Amino acid sequence: MDAFTPQPRPCWIAGRPEQGEQALGVFHPFDGTEVASVAVPSADQVERAVAAAHAVAREFRRTPAHVRAAALLQVSQALADRAEEIAETITAENGKPLKWAEVEVQRAVNTFRFAAEEARRFSGGVQRLDTDATGEGRMAVVRHVPRGPVLAVAPFNFPLNLVAHKVAPALAVGAPVVVKPASATPLSALLLGEVLAETDLPEGAFSILPVRGEDMDKLVTDERLPVISFTGSTKVGWSLMDAAPRKHVVMELGSNAAALVCPDWTDLEYAARRIATFGNYQAGQSCIAVQRVIVDRSLADEFVPKLVEAVSALRTGDPHDPEVEVGPLIDEDNARRVEEWVLMAADAGAKVLTGGKRTGATVEPTVLTDVPTDAKVWREEVFGPVLVVSVADGVEDAFAQANDSRYGLQAGVFTRDVQVAFAAAAELEVGGVIIGDVPSYRADQMPYGGVKGSGTGREGVRSAMEDFTEERVTVLTGVAL
Repeated sequence: MDAFTPQPRPCWIAGRPEQGEQALGVFHPFDGTEVASVAVPSADQVERAVAAAHAVAREFRRTPAHVRAAALLQVSQALADRAEEIAETITAENGKPLKWAEVEVQRAVNTFRFAAEEARRFSGGVQRLDTDATGEGRMAVVRHVPRGPVLAVAPFNFPLNLVAHKVAPALAVGAPVVVKPASATPLSALLLGEVLAETDLPEGAFSILPVRGEDMDKLVTDERLPVISFTGSTKVGWSLMDAAPRKHVVMELGSNAAALVCPDWTDLEYAARRIATFGNYQAGQSCIAVQRVIVDRSLADEFVPKLVEAVSALRTGDPHDPEVEVGPLIDEDNARRVEEWVLMAADAGAKVLTGGKRTGATVEPTVLTDVPTDAKVWREEVFGPVLVVSVADGVEDAFAQANDSRYGLQAGVFTRDVQVAFAAAAELEVGGVIIGDVPSYRADQMPYGGVKGSGTGREGVRSAMEDFTEERVTVLTGVAL
C-alpha cells in the first residue's frame, strides 16, 4: 500500500504535489516501526503556497456556490470510496484502534457532505430599515464574505476529521486554506490532498505543509493568512494568539471533561459502559474524552464497581486487531507522562482501582478514587486512558465540582429529570452539555467549542463558515417595501 512505502509522500503546494528538501519519518505508536516518510517543504515552497493562497483569494470567493458544493461532494464520495485505505493509514500513523479509525473516516465523509450542503444555502439576508423614521425607503442587504485565506493547524488525535473540520468550511465559503498537519500524523492530511487535487478547485485553493512545529512561526505571523483555525494544546493555542494579536483566531483547546451521574439515573450499567468506553476510546486522547466522573453519593457504592468492571474488560493491544478497543498513546513520552501523573496521585493518597501500568506507549485503562483536587489527573488534561471518580452530595455539588476547572468544553449529565437537565445547561460552564450520555458525543454539523481555557469560536461546519467570514452591508435607498 502506498501509505507504507519508504518513498516520501509529497507535500501539496498550491494544489500540486512536490518533494521537499528534507523528509520526516512517521512512526507507528504501537511498536515504533517507521510506516512512511513525508516531504518537508522548504522555505521557498512555503512562501509559494502562501503567495498562491493570497493571490487566488479574490477569485475563489467569487466562485459560484454550486461549483464549490460540487467539489466538496466529490471529496466526500472519494473519501468513502477509499475508506478502508484511509482507516488503515490513520491507525498506522496515530495508533488508534482500527474500529475507531473507521468511525473517523465516516465522520470526515459526513463533514465534507455537510459542507457541500451548506455551501449551497449559506448566504446573507435582507433587513428592512424603516423600523425607524430615518430608514424609510431604505433596505440593508447583508452578505457573508471570507475574511481571507485560512491557516489550519491540526492535531494528531483526529488526523483526518479535524483537518476536514477546517478545510471543508473554508472551501465552502470560498476561502483558500493552508494546512499544517501534526508532525506525528501528516499522512491522512496528505492523502486528503490527493483527493482535493482531483477536483476543479482553482490553483492555490489549498496547500498541505507538513512543516515541523518549530518552523510554523512564519505562517502564524504572515499577514496574508488573516484567519487561524487551531486545535491543540492550551499552551500552544494561547501562544498563537499572542503571536498574532490582530488575526481572527478560532481555537479548540484542551479539557478535563466531566460526566455527572445524577441521583435519579437508574441504568447504572449503561452509564458505566459509556463512561468506560469514552474515557478510553482514543486511549483518552480526545478533548472530550471522559476524565472526571462525578457520581452522586447515593449511587456510588453500586456504580463504582460497575465502572471498574467495564474498564477492566476493555481490550488493549495492537490497534490493527479489530477486537482491540484501546490502543497506544501517540508516543512513549506521553505514555510516561500519564504513568507519572497516576503515580503522583497515588503517592498523594489516591486509590488505583484498576490499571495504572504502562508497557511502551500503551497505558492500561485506569480508574482512580480519593484523588486530591490539586492532583494533575483532576486539575489538568490527562489526555490518556485515566478516569478519576469523585463523589457528590447532590446535584448542586456535582455542578460545582464540574465547574472547578479552568477548562470548559463539554460535560455529560446522566439524568432523566428535565429540571436537572435545564439546570445543567444553565449552570455548567461549558460550551456543550450532553444530557443522558457522555461529554464525548459530537455531531459534526452542530456548534462545537468551549469556554474558559478550552478556546474561543466554534467548529461544526456552519459555525466555522460563520467564523471564517465577516458580514458586509449594502444599503439600498429609494426602495419601496
